[in-house]
Amino acid sequence: MTRILLVILILVSLTACQHFAAFSPSTTIAEQPPTEQTGELAVSEQRVLEQDAVEFSSQEIESDVAEVDNLWWAIRNQLHLPVPENKRVIAQRNWYAKHPSYISRVSARATPYLNDIYEQLAARNMPMELALLPIVESAFDPFAYSHGRASGMWQFIPGTGKRFGLRQNWWYDGRRDVYQSTRAALDYLEYLHRRFDGDWLHAVAAYNSGEGNVIRAIRKNKRLNKATDFWSLDLPRETEAYVPKLLALADLLRHYDTYQLTWTPIAKQTYFARVTVDSQIDLVVAAEMAELDLEDFYTLNPAFNHWATEPKRATELLLPVAHVERFKKALAATPKEQRIAFKRYIIQPGDSLLSLAKKFNTTVDLLRSTNGIRGNMIRQGQALLIPTAAYTASQYSKSSQNRRTAKQNRQRDGKKLTIAVQRGDSFWSLAKEYKVGMRELAAWNSMAPTDPLKVGQKLVVWTDHPQGIALQSGIKNKTRKIRYSVRRGDSIARIAGKFNVRVADVVRWNQINPKKYLQPGQRLTLYVDITQQH
Repeated sequence: MTRILLVILILVSLTACQHFAAFSPSTTIAEQPPTEQTGELAVSEQRVLEQDAVEFSSQEIESDVAEVDNLWWAIRNQLHLPVPENKRVIAQRNWYAKHPSYISRVSARATPYLNDIYEQLAARNMPMELALLPIVESAFDPFAYSHGRASGMWQFIPGTGKRFGLRQNWWYDGRRDVYQSTRAALDYLEYLHRRFDGDWLHAVAAYNSGEGNVIRAIRKNKRLNKATDFWSLDLPRETEAYVPKLLALADLLRHYDTYQLTWTPIAKQTYFARVTVDSQIDLVVAAEMAELDLEDFYTLNPAFNHWATEPKRATELLLPVAHVERFKKALAATPKEQRIAFKRYIIQPGDSLLSLAKKFNTTVDLLRSTNGIRGNMIRQGQALLIPTAAYTASQYSKSSQNRRTAKQNRQRDGKKLTIAVQRGDSFWSLAKEYKVGMRELAAWNSMAPTDPLKVGQKLVVWTDHPQGIALQSGIKNKTRKIRYSVRRGDSIARIAGKFNVRVADVVRWNQINPKKYLQPGQRLTLYVDITQQH
């Protein structure tokens, strides 16, 4: 009898496991959840990298990732937030249910990160639904960058990232740090949970739109004697869809037997370990020490902007558990001065520390500290020791410049134009000139519309009518940035009429309150089409 029961249990286990597909790297995210409410999310279309111990065959799924060992199952068993059957949740759930390949790809991309998120949530006793939030935010892409300047798997904007301890500098962006961004995101969500008196839906909504928007919506409803639960609040359209997306994903996972989506199995075991390096180290050298392919190294260490870690600072690297000991042994055997390469350079006429820093992809501060230089004075004929990449720039495939180049070179509809930024240019003026969307133009160049442009910077534009654009005017750039000094009697409407621009644009360009009077002498920035001035 015991043997018969054992056979039955094994058959049930195998049947449950048959619903999973084998881990299969994906090349692109072909679909995105409904965007009419959420706006554009610039999710980079990364290759899902094969990692040690995560390439599954069907037999391995059955034997090694059984129900009890599957992280998705562990999360599913701890979901408890109520999911209402309302139109907003149903719309999002239907979209995900109709795009099973999306769930399969995104759940596969979570493989290196999910166990750490699960453990951090469990340690804090936070809702396991939050483990699904990176699907909504970034599709588990640590290189994701949105039109609102949000970056990383948890999509922190610069200010909020700094508020929760994520350093951002030339060498490193903590918003993309896999471990630290998760820690910061959970810190932020815990803070919001306390701020909104234990209401997790309010906290998640505030994570998306900012606590101010949620506070104002609650206060407004109180004044009108209306309910103040999430579903009753008047919030930005993006936020009104954001919370339903999270709940819809939780509902699909909870009722897996009903929807039969493929959540790519992930073993419930520690995937990476944190290893401290007490000096600057070249990323390729670090990957070689760990015996990792550089692409695999970047999957766990996407926060580094250039060819090395930060100088004069201990740095934490994330490595697959199986590779930690070999890395530590190689690191201990390698003196600090051999962890990065140095080039001896003789200063030429016209050289400056700034020009040399740009030429060798480093910083002025590092040139100063390496060579004991105070100030900015250098002499022709003087020899400098320049810390530099050990390999060619192209080998650092996920450096900020290489990621931008890859994005610019991706084939799109229309003809590709390359333009150089001129003085006064902005994404707004260039989008208007080339008759393309401002967000599209920024995304083509791996930027956000609010990112600053530099004179001489190269941008790509994809258009169906490049010749028509060239012939529109003999003047390449018709829009000019001007500074206008307010005169007595001026109003926003009067100034807008004078330069043939919209009142709303004047307000937006200068971030001014349209209800307040302008003051004589006040300086305004205007973007004026010179062909429309009469």
